[in-house]
Amino acid sequence: MITEGEEQDTRDDEVIRFEGVTKRYGRHDSPAVGHLDLAVTRGELVALVGPSGCGKSTILRMVNRLVEPSAGRIVVDGRDAAHTDVVALRRGIGYVIQAGGLLPHRTIRQNVATVPRLLGWDADVTRRRVDELLELVGLDGWAHGDRYPAQLSGGQQQRVGVARALAADPPVLLMDEPFGAVDPVVRDRLQSEFRRIQQELGKTVLFVTHDLDEAVKLADRIAVFSTGGVLEQIATPTTLLSEPASEFVVDFIGSDRGLRRLAVTPIRPEDLERPLVLAPADGAAYAATALELDGRAWAVVLDHGRLLGWVARGPLLEQRGSRSARVGDHTRRFPTTVAARETLRSAFSALLAQELRFLPVLDGEEFLGVLTPDVVHTALRRDL
Repeated sequence: MITEGEEQDTRDDEVIRFEGVTKRYGRHDSPAVGHLDLAVTRGELVALVGPSGCGKSTILRMVNRLVEPSAGRIVVDGRDAAHTDVVALRRGIGYVIQAGGLLPHRTIRQNVATVPRLLGWDADVTRRRVDELLELVGLDGWAHGDRYPAQLSGGQQQRVGVARALAADPPVLLMDEPFGAVDPVVRDRLQSEFRRIQQELGKTVLFVTHDLDEAVKLADRIAVFSTGGVLEQIATPTTLLSEPASEFVVDFIGSDRGLRRLAVTPIRPEDLERPLVLAPADGAAYAATALELDGRAWAVVLDHGRLLGWVARGPLLEQRGSRSARVGDHTRRFPTTVAARETLRSAFSALLAQELRFLPVLDGEEFLGVLTPDVVHTALRRDL
């Protein structure tokens, strides 16, 4: 967005910077946003959260000058937004709002092509870009491109809104509760898909949401605002949930912040329990004795490092007198496993969905250990 001869006005890693930004809607009114200092770095997704009326959407709209600040300045990609042609500024910033904000009288292709067409792109280049973006957001251009917004579901419309915002490859995306109008199941899928896209493309995103769980799932950092647009804390999701900076933040996060931390706490191999490991060819008598000495009622069964399942002590004890009985004869498959890259939230959810109180964790095909309720408790208590 910087033209030849313009001076870079941010650090190389900053894309958006608020410097003492204040917004009042009346001369004597309390500010909607009060003296905001905030920097957003390149490729970062920062979520803005807080109670209704705390200025989240106002902050977002001041970036593309849908709302003008009363004081201070906003620097976007090295340029003072107030001294930039407003049309050029907005064409260089993607903007996604709730329900997509699509033009109802234009087809999906025409909606996505809005900004490239305004910029005078070649028709063939625009067509290829539209098809590329529809594929990126998980829509088939042939099946959906010639439809109108009313012919799509709410989730599909939101995908089109994201594609349209990305059409001209802007360095900055502004998103104002973009997934708030769809049902929880669709919203969860959209969140995961958008996070994948954002990480793949490396866009810098300011994301307004009223849903703290959404912010925790998507954001690199979360900015918590109180009434009057006062920035109470900005931190990574993990730090915010484990080290709230004020009583306001504690109250806003709620008493279940420990549970929310499940979504941002990774599975650490060193936390996992490492049970007794048996081989399918081991004799039942040997295995039963080993389990008694180990003090467990079960063991994991591996075949040359590959997880086969688990075996209970009871059936092995019953076969102690048999020389031919083997562990493999009594091995049961695990109902499910979890990958080491998952968070504690998804792993704990899988654990609760089965009858067993232990869940094997794999790195590819390598068995790392088992997750248990005690493992989850230990992991969550570590940073408190």
